[in-house]
Amino acid sequence: MKDASNGFGPVPLLTSWNVESHIYLIIGANPLAASRCAKSIEAGAKPVVIAPETTNLHYTLSEHISRGDAQLIRREFRDEDVTKLGREEVDRVVDTVFVTLGASHPLSAHISRLCQRLRIPVNVSDAPDLCSFSLLSTYSDGPLHIGITTSGRGCKLASRLRREISAFLPAKLGSAIDRLGSVRRRLWEEDHAAGLGEANADGEGDDDDALGQKHTFNSLVMENDASAAKTRRMRWLSQICEYWPLRKLASITDEDIETILQAYSADKKSSNEQELVNGAQSPSGISQKGRIVLAGSGPGHPDMLTRATYKAIQSADIILADKLVPAPVLELIPRRTEVHIARKFPGNADQAQEELLQMGITALRKGLRVLRLKQGDPYLYGRGAEEFDFFRAEGYTPVVLPGITSAMSASLFADIPATHRGVSDQVLVCTGTGRKGAAPEPPAYVPTQTVVFLMALHRLSALVESLTTNLPEDATRSRPLWPKETPCAIVERASCPDQRVVRSTLEHICLAFEEAGSRPPGLLVVGASCHVLHRPAHDQKWVIEEGFHGLDGLQLESDAAMSVIEAQ
Repeated sequence: MKDASNGFGPVPLLTSWNVESHIYLIIGANPLAASRCAKSIEAGAKPVVIAPETTNLHYTLSEHISRGDAQLIRREFRDEDVTKLGREEVDRVVDTVFVTLGASHPLSAHISRLCQRLRIPVNVSDAPDLCSFSLLSTYSDGPLHIGITTSGRGCKLASRLRREISAFLPAKLGSAIDRLGSVRRRLWEEDHAAGLGEANADGEGDDDDALGQKHTFNSLVMENDASAAKTRRMRWLSQICEYWPLRKLASITDEDIETILQAYSADKKSSNEQELVNGAQSPSGISQKGRIVLAGSGPGHPDMLTRATYKAIQSADIILADKLVPAPVLELIPRRTEVHIARKFPGNADQAQEELLQMGITALRKGLRVLRLKQGDPYLYGRGAEEFDFFRAEGYTPVVLPGITSAMSASLFADIPATHRGVSDQVLVCTGTGRKGAAPEPPAYVPTQTVVFLMALHRLSALVESLTTNLPEDATRSRPLWPKETPCAIVERASCPDQRVVRSTLEHICLAFEEAGSRPPGLLVVGASCHVLHRPAHDQKWVIEEGFHGLDGLQLESDAAMSVIEAQ
């Protein structure tokens, strides 16, 4: 079961309602009533304000009423108001009630009980116990709406959090979301017109905002998988939304959109791709000697970069990045630098790899400084040696800079010691996917071994089965099987603020991953060391842990130290 306990009671269900033409009843005429009235109008609802003759109307409330945006009823509240003033199509029952009189007013508790008995959503100011819902502190940018709630415990803090989050977001993000939404709709219509609409049933179409990526998000697409190939453009768009840094998404142009729409068509490459494959010459036609660096960007957090790689990022003319290089690292790239992110999605890795190599050669022939920025370490399942050999054969010998590999660091950030005295004395790093998607031979069970599987989560079920069960191809040889109760953990987005760790055993890890969904990139750690520092309770089949802020304190201490130095 998923451990959702947080020690603060039930988690509120945050929703987004379409309230156009709904009747919102507002009791009171004070500044809060004016605010509720303005919010209602902004959302498309029709406010009805009830206030006695003796009550002074707030001036902005008077303006809404004078313009006809809100209706005013000058009298005391009556119980039948909630069932007489609503829309005809819902039998005159009002849609929502706001009571702005405060917790101590006798009407507040009375109206709350009345509404909750009739199942009418009700909000009472300064009285969380009398509310069936609360309003969020919201930030809006076109179709993007972000809401913050502190469950009534810190309203002013909610406002600050909203400001902090909105300040972090790039400008014009709402416009980019709208543009990408138009692209998604256009792709769907074109696929549907071509008879491919049913292919969207695998979840590549529009999803509820509350849903994360399915655990099959990065499933490999084989060449003979016709059904999956039908949605290749929609899959590519999903990958863009998942992996491009927000700054790049926010600056997406109509030309970028056309490139996306033309990319990976069924029968031909785009003219831009063909040019890249053929190799473009420099504008002057003169071949100039460039230089290239192959560098690892580490597990995710920008503080995990080596100084050499950081310098390479700052000095490059063009950067060719893996799609899994995290956004915080890409944010370090100067705005003047040309950046290309690998157009890889499951089933297209080889073509995207070739595209980046050709981009690199084109830039080198122009005499540019090229940085091939890879996730983790270039030589650990990163095709680093292949790229080194490719560029060297073309006359450009790369400088290779190491990176901290997630194979070792992800387990550390998840509080899993790769080795531990008396538990694990060796570490094995494996790939979960071989060439052309083939399943590699599973390692035999060694009780004192910690095994880290990279690129394995898209075929987790098959991998676990191969570890714990004798497969038909194993009939001719004996291989110690892994016990199903062996501890294991999935670590995703290691070292990043949205890191997630799923702790379980081989018996239950597939069900846990299916419930949690996919948050790539991720890896699987298997072995007794997974339960050295964190052992689930006896009745827990799995535990899901969200977030990582272990490096934040170091940054705060560094900032404080710098402030002291500057003050001196």
